[in-house]
Amino acid sequence: MSTGPGAHSAPAPATHDSSAAHDSPATAGTSPAGAEPAPAVDPAPVEDPAQATPAAPSSAAGTAPGTAGTAPDTAGTAPGTAGTGPGTAGPSPRTPRSSSMFSSLKVRNYRLFFMGQVVSNTGTWMQRIAQDWLVLSLTGSSAAVGITTALQFLPMLLFGLYGGVLVDRLPKRPTLLVTQTAMALTGLALAFLTLSGHVQVWHVYLAAFAVGLATVVDNPARQSFVSEMVGPGQLQNAVSLNSANFQSARLVGPAVAGLLITGVGTGWAFLLNGLSFVAPIAGLLLMRARELHVVQRTPRGKGQLREGLRYVAGRPDLIWPIVLVGFIGTFGFNFPVWLSAYADDTFHAGAGAYSLFNTLMALGSLAGALLAARRGTARLRVLIAAAIAFGALEVVAATAPSLWLFALLMVPIGIAGLTVNVTANTSVQMATDPAMRGRVMALFMMVFMGGSPLGAPLVGWVTDAYGPRIGFALGGLVSMAAATTIGLVLARLGGLRVSLGWHRGAPRVRFVPRTRTEEHLATV
Repeated sequence: MSTGPGAHSAPAPATHDSSAAHDSPATAGTSPAGAEPAPAVDPAPVEDPAQATPAAPSSAAGTAPGTAGTAPDTAGTAPGTAGTGPGTAGPSPRTPRSSSMFSSLKVRNYRLFFMGQVVSNTGTWMQRIAQDWLVLSLTGSSAAVGITTALQFLPMLLFGLYGGVLVDRLPKRPTLLVTQTAMALTGLALAFLTLSGHVQVWHVYLAAFAVGLATVVDNPARQSFVSEMVGPGQLQNAVSLNSANFQSARLVGPAVAGLLITGVGTGWAFLLNGLSFVAPIAGLLLMRARELHVVQRTPRGKGQLREGLRYVAGRPDLIWPIVLVGFIGTFGFNFPVWLSAYADDTFHAGAGAYSLFNTLMALGSLAGALLAARRGTARLRVLIAAAIAFGALEVVAATAPSLWLFALLMVPIGIAGLTVNVTANTSVQMATDPAMRGRVMALFMMVFMGGSPLGAPLVGWVTDAYGPRIGFALGGLVSMAAATTIGLVLARLGGLRVSLGWHRGAPRVRFVPRTRTEEHLATV
């Protein structure tokens, strides 16, 4: 199953929906008796800027006061959280409330989904490696490889928001059956052309573009469908496990692809990827519709794309995490540029070092996903702290004097980067009205996935002109600056101020409520 940058559950680097439907806008935000309670929150809300974000006014979508993400003591998980309004099927009595690392796997529908992704994500990574190798073999051009990658991401940049509109209108599970089948057929067609000896480079270009078109709908549909499978109480755990799944495949898939390419040829990697989609398709067919958290779909109407953009623009708890992810995706996640330059130019260690750097970062990302699964809640202060740590670690790594120190720093960088991705993804989903979730997640994934292709040329130019250390440090500094600025903006919106002090002999930074005098001076 093709994933986004977290994907990078998104591409994931990414970064990643049933016959169930969405809550009507008019009912989202109410919490009748019998609706599932909101997830547990931190009892000390004054330290979290997100928890004090003022309530958004009723939007064009019809969200009432009290919609998800507007309570003063939660990060988008107030009573009336998206998905618990009238007309929403109540959560299955089997839905666990545990916050253990793998608690969402107790939900049968999500377990089927997860097992399908284990197989399909591995196949996706195999095809990525085989696709690049095949293009290089056919053309001998690295530029042609770049064109293939661009064609795969271009549809998301051009049509990503329209994909979100479609996802809000369509039932998620049948939609995913169509998109997964389309990607399976693309892999099988490429396998047939390669194994028969008739493949040409334009065939690979066309296949990459076709996969990108399917991803335009598949990505937001999968993101939205997770909440319908597990409910709000298990959303962070499920999103985190999706990321862990993707990172595990990132470790296994390329290794298997390498063995197949050297042993029997690239065509077999394409064939196995096409067949791997049998697993997620079977999982979707075996799900029990009555156990899904069903919500009403958004009816077809004019101006729904603009309506989605206005909805996000009017919600600080949505727009600022998306802006932060955009900065980090554009300037902080250009690891193919930096790691290859460090391996070749800085340490003169060749492809082996490049492979080592990527493997250690994948291990760190896997650890970060599992830690996020264990936390069980998504707070914006965790997002801001992880983003600052991510940028700081990049700056430290940029100055690392030895190859082994640089390589070891890839592990905490992977942990921090994955924490940013999972926390932003979960907090945005939890704070979004179900009737808007497809459009909001499409915007989220478009910003995250589309950032790297836009930022990579600039970062590459800086790296070529001034060296890998300057390029890497610049990416880290931009990430730190964006996270710090957005953290202060959220604190101000929440009526908080930064408090610097000492606690048990160590410096301590907290957000505390402004006094009335400070609030008066701030408005003068």
